Amino acid sequence: MALQNRVTPYGDVVALPGRGTMMGNRGVLHNEDRRIVRSWQVKRWITCVLEFRGRHRAVMTPRRYTELFFLDEAAAFAAGHRPCRECRFADYQRFQRLWIACYGEPANADAMDLKLHADRLDAKKKRLYIADIATLPDGAYVGLDHRAWLVWEERLHAWSDSGYGERRPRPRSGDFPILTPRSIVDVLRAGFRPAVHTTAN
Repeated sequence: MALQNRVTPYGDVVALPGRGTMMGNRGVLHNEDRRIVRSWQVKRWITCVLEFRGRHRAVMTPRRYTELFFLDEAAAFAAGHRPCRECRFADYQRFQRLWIACYGEPANADAMDLKLHADRLDAKKKRLYIADIATLPDGAYVGLDHRAWLVWEERLHAWSDSGYGERRPRPRSGDFPILTPRSIVDVLRAGFRPAVHTTAN
């Protein structure tokens, strides 16, 4: 049975079989029985590689951070996670440089996480906003028909925990609810091209 540690582009932590291509965390979310009891604990929501320097962890160890899994980096961005400074230092630096181009200094982890946290949550719910799809960069997510869709090149790709299935032509214009936080959309627009699952190509 799948553990409840897969993250959707809406930021929900769910139990689904797809393992995903990236890991991350947002603090200790589970109890002694490995059940999710909160949706976040800290404002530092990060995305990590699956393997780093031979480290091994027992998933959802009591009183240790909850390992979360994402289909890909674009889905992690939509959920509100940024690159980890330790295991993805080059990606973190690239994200930080583009953040500075968008917002200036300070752009350390604390400053970025403070703004990201305000952009991704409206009280306890995910913060959505409306924008014209013509203004969105590749890698952003929109909501359509109660599903999450990746904007990638000339198409919209429907998210699932195991990959992108249904595809639709990308509309030339039109207002859509945007899942990816505003500040991350700005970083994508400034030139950060996220890693996406092979099923999007």
